[in-house]
Amino acid sequence: MTEARRALGKLGEAAAAAYLQRNGVRILAANFACAAGEIDLIGKEREALLFIEVKTRTSEAFGPPHLAVHQRKQRQIVRVAQWFLAERRMPETACRFDVVAVTFPPGEGTPQIHWVR
Repeated sequence: MTEARRALGKLGEAAAAAYLQRNGVRILAANFACAAGEIDLIGKEREALLFIEVKTRTSEAFGPPHLAVHQRKQRQIVRVAQWFLAERRMPETACRFDVVAVTFPPGEGTPQIHWVR
């Protein structure tokens, strides 16, 4: 992954975290990593624990960013969530898996954000 793509991803994660917080989500962890993989954000909304994948792009030329969370990535997110819950001894916690699609259109300072619950 190039440094520019990594920087864009970090910018997207920061924009997504700020957006989620404005919409009532308390961010518990960012970039949680374990042997099973990595998840961008973990948050809490009411009684549910949210495992959130952030996808960032500069255009929708290849489709909306959230469509890039394919089946293999979904399985990895579930494994990371299971690891997180086991590590924290939270087996009976209500969970949800969300995707936040962030698009930074060229020439615009404000990203377009779409939260898929």
